[in-house]
Order: sequence, then C-alpha cells, then structure tokens
Amino acid sequence: MLLLSRLHSRRHWSIFALFFLVVSFFFTATSDPVQAQEPAKEAAKEKPKSSGFFKRSFYVAESLGFFAIPLGIVSIALIALVVILLLDTRLSNSIPAGFVDEFTDTVNKRKFKEAFDMARGDSSALGRVLTAGMSRLQYGLEDAREASLNMLDSIREAKNKTNVYLAVIGSAGPLLGLVGTVWGMIGAFQNLGEQGSTGGSNAASLAENISEALAVTLVGIGISLPAIFFNAFFRNRIIEVMLDTGHIADDLLTQMYHNSKKAGSPTSGTTSAPAGGPPAPPPPPPPPPAR
Repeated sequence: MLLLSRLHSRRHWSIFALFFLVVSFFFTATSDPVQAQEPAKEAAKEKPKSSGFFKRSFYVAESLGFFAIPLGIVSIALIALVVILLLDTRLSNSIPAGFVDEFTDTVNKRKFKEAFDMARGDSSALGRVLTAGMSRLQYGLEDAREASLNMLDSIREAKNKTNVYLAVIGSAGPLLGLVGTVWGMIGAFQNLGEQGSTGGSNAASLAENISEALAVTLVGIGISLPAIFFNAFFRNRIIEVMLDTGHIADDLLTQMYHNSKKAGSPTSGTTSAPAGGPPAPPPPPPPPPAR
C-alpha cells in the first residue's frame, strides 16, 4: 500500500510538471519579442482607456432620446417586480417558523378547535391551505386533501400571475429596441435624402441617427435579459415553495384526521370532532339493568 501511494503521488507530480512545462512553452511561444524589448518610454506614452466605458455609457444614454421615458418605466417596473417576488417567494413567508411545531403540539393534545383557529388566523400559504382542508375534514381525508390542493393551486396561480409580467418585460424589451432601431434608421435615411437633394453630405447627422437606433436596441436587450432570467428563477422558486407547503399541509391534515378518529372512538371517552365540522354524536346510552 505504501508503494502504491508513492507511485500515485509521483504520478500526480509528473502530470503537474508536464502541465507547467506546456503552459510555459505556450506563453513563451505566443509572446512578442519585439514588444518585450520596447523601452518604457513607449509604454508611458499610451493613454489610459479606463474612462472609455463610462464615456460610451453616457453617450448611449444621451442617444436614447425620447425612448428613455418608456425604457425607464420598464426598468423601474422590472426592479419592482423582482423585489416583490423576492419577498413573496420566501419560504418563511409560506411556512412560518414555529407554526408547524405549535400546530402539531395542539393537535396531539386533542385541541382541534384551537388548531383550527390557529390555522384560520394565519395569513401564510400553509395556514390558508390547512384552513381549506380542515373545513372538509369531517367528510373524510380525501375530501380534505382535495380542498387543500384546490387552495394550493389558487395560491400558486396568484404568484404566477405576478411572475408573468417578468416574461412580458422580457419579450417587450427587444420589441422596444426594434422600434427604436426602425425610428433611427428612418431618421438616417431622411437626412440622407435631404442631403442628397441639396448636393451635400453630413456624416455627423447620419451617425447620430444610426447611434440612436443602436442605443435603443442595446438598452432594450439589456432590460430583457435579466427579465428572462428572473422569470425562470421565480417560476422554479414558486414550484419549490408550493411543493414544500403542500407536503407539510398534507402531513398535518393526516395527523389531525387520525387524532380526531382516536378522540372520537368509544374507548377514548371523548366526543371531539375535526375542526370545522359538526360535533360528533354522543356515545350510546348504557343498556338498562337486567330485571
């Protein structure tokens, strides 16, 4: 075993050394010897280009023209929708901390009315699903599960309706950019035609219209990309949160149903019923004494 470990370590070192030699040879072969021998004065003459990005960004913003208004509104709507969905799809918002343990402890103590009031007073997704299921628990566990699933579907659809607007923004961004492109190209050809009729040419005016068209397209695509990403992200997030909520609600309903059956059995001596349903019938009277 010691020999094998040594051979294994040597093999790793050999592979690492070979990789280092290949990388060193690659950088040596691709380096320009003439550029390496240039004096430091030539490098000092080069102007810094760090401000090119910001300069171009301001130029794009100025080239938007009146298209900056609809694009700005769409950008603000995108940010607002992302913040709303981030808060709405938190797991703690659908399944409050400590609610499951408190509800389970209440059900185990056969306090079904208190458990029903606890679920009805909770505005979370889990509380609403449990309230819908417990209201049908008197008709059987299957009816309770069906009612809870219907409530779960309605909550999921409400969250998806908000997420759909992200998909709309993702589709509308390139369309706004296309409108800006067409508008800018129309202006460019209009200037080109006017200059051709007068026998002159103004390249600056033509470039201004073309830059306006490309700037609107760039901003439209820049808005649509995060919208498409967040739409897919929140769609998967909603599915995950709703699945967890449905599983926990089903477990709690099943536990309450079996506890209510035990509480309503003749051997238990109690007459409690599932919350939300009619009271259980009283136990039969004892038989009359034999004469």
